[in-house]
Amino acid sequence: MLGAIQDHRIRERIRDRIERLREDPEKQGKPLAGELEGLRTLQTAGQRYRILYRTQRDLVIVAIVAVGIRQEGSKRDVYALARRLVRLGLLKADG
Repeated sequence: MLGAIQDHRIRERIRDRIERLREDPEKQGKPLAGELEGLRTLQTAGQRYRILYRTQRDLVIVAIVAVGIRQEGSKRDVYALARRLVRLGLLKADG
């Protein structure tokens, strides 16, 4: 998903924000609910893009599961994409 973002400056800003998740990822972003419960969301790149991730406390692992733009009502909305991945069994939101 990150590779699909054509603007290299935005890609770099997102990468930098992902790198900062190394420090206290559970204190960053906010928890999601419903089908995406177990994931956290973090705004980045001018608040337009979202990073969806989950943490595993026992191993201190941060898994980035989706990156994209919040476009409510659009099939390309990052949350709609993540919900489709959950429904297809390609993403397990609750860790």
